[in-house]
Amino acid sequence: MRLLSLANKTALVTGASSGLGRHFAGVLADAGAYVVLAARRLDKLEEVAGEIEKRGGKALPVEMDVTSEDSVTGAFGEIREALGRPCDVLVNNSGMSREGWYWDMDEKDWDAVIETNLTGVWRVAKHATRAMMQAGVPGSIINIASITGLRPSNIISAYSASKAGVDHLTRTMALEASRHGIRVNAIAPGYFKTAINDDFLESEAGQRMAKRVPMRRFGDYDELTGPLLLLASDAGSYMTGATVVVDGGHSLTPL
Repeated sequence: MRLLSLANKTALVTGASSGLGRHFAGVLADAGAYVVLAARRLDKLEEVAGEIEKRGGKALPVEMDVTSEDSVTGAFGEIREALGRPCDVLVNNSGMSREGWYWDMDEKDWDAVIETNLTGVWRVAKHATRAMMQAGVPGSIINIASITGLRPSNIISAYSASKAGVDHLTRTMALEASRHGIRVNAIAPGYFKTAINDDFLESEAGQRMAKRVPMRRFGDYDELTGPLLLLASDAGSYMTGATVVVDGGHSLTPL
């Protein structure tokens, strides 16, 4: 569909080496975007780039650690040198989790989650926004939030807090960036199998949780494709500050 096309667009995806980020990168490439793949492991990014190029797409692997200002600055410099233009779309996907009751959590684990999931989102969005503003071009920023940031859930207090921060940060960014033609939205997935939660979702407790989801199952990656393309493309041109929940109705019930 032409309205969902990303032809002649460039999209940056953080955390693109695996899981949802890898899927998002493939979706954007298949829609016509030149995709910049960012993560800490360059070897994994090169694998993803190879897969995209085999399907006729274009991809640029760039090493980036979202917890390091120097790394992010260097990565954006590399992107600028390689492309000569800013990215039109940013998918802020990098994330991690540490489990445990809040009173047992080590401060280093808390800091690691907040630094990656919240500060990292702000840090990458800051550089992407500056690049768009300096070039005088519009853009779309898509932050990956979570339903755990909208409803409380046990033993993931740092993760939930970070994602709640992403949800509210998205609205603040949207308010501030809209005057520059930059839209900022979020996707809040329910439970999809990733490296973060794979073991839990396959456990007995995970299967009991699946039965509490109104649709009685966890999500498939392809079910995030439509929301992603809506927010990345001109189909969502009048959307900003929105959080699109994709969870099979899970957030309608106790998590």
